[in-house]
Amino acid sequence: MRCCVGYQVNSQMMALTGNPDVKFLHCLPAFHDDQTTLGKQMAKEFDLHGGMEVTDEVFESAASVVFDQAENRMHTIKAVMVATLGE
Repeated sequence: MRCCVGYQVNSQMMALTGNPDVKFLHCLPAFHDDQTTLGKQMAKEFDLHGGMEVTDEVFESAASVVFDQAENRMHTIKAVMVATLGE
C-alpha cells in the first residue's frame, strides 16, 4: 500500500489541476475514512488514517460528485437491461 500513497487524491492534488471547477469521480466503494470495519482494519494495518485512495476531505467536498455518478450508473444499467432483455 505504501507504493500507492503518491496516487491518493487529496486537496493538494486537486489544487494542482489549476481548475477551480475540477470534479472528483469515483466508482465506489471508497475507503476515505476509518468509519467502517474494513476502513479501520486498513488504516491500522497500513497506517493510512487519512484515507486510502482519496481523503475524506476531498470525498466529502463540493467537488465530489461520486453519488451523482453512482445514481447515473444505476440508470444506465437499467437502460441497458431493458434494451437487451426486452422483446
